Amino acid sequence: MPIPQLNVYRHDRESRALLTLAGEIDIDTAPLVRESLEHCLRDGIRTIDVDLTAVAFCGCSGLSTFLHASQQTTAAGGSLQLHYPRPLVARLVELTDSGFLLRSPPLGHLPAPLQGGLLPTAPASPRRPAPIMPALSGGVL
Repeated sequence: MPIPQLNVYRHDRESRALLTLAGEIDIDTAPLVRESLEHCLRDGIRTIDVDLTAVAFCGCSGLSTFLHASQQTTAAGGSLQLHYPRPLVARLVELTDSGFLLRSPPLGHLPAPLQGGLLPTAPASPRRPAPIMPALSGGVL
């Protein structure tokens, strides 16, 4: 059986970070997501947006990771929001009554994926944003 792969890309803008996840979030890759989110908090990031456009699967361990990170971020005075989940992931969030994590319309009314690596709700910056670089990759902890 192939090893699930997950890549994490992080793009910071002042005290806000966009984490773009690509791959599958399961029991093997959830620790990578947890570590990435914890790095944001340690670096002083208080608004964390997670782009799930390229996440093909998110299991219970992934959802648990997001719920724990949401609690930690809220305790630090910030917020964590999930964006653009595929219908299967959105359904998992809805079934578990965790919809507060989603910053998207209800299932079936999801907006178009991100363009250019920045969330449409992110404030404009006069300086040119840094290119998105891999923060962590599957199997690296």
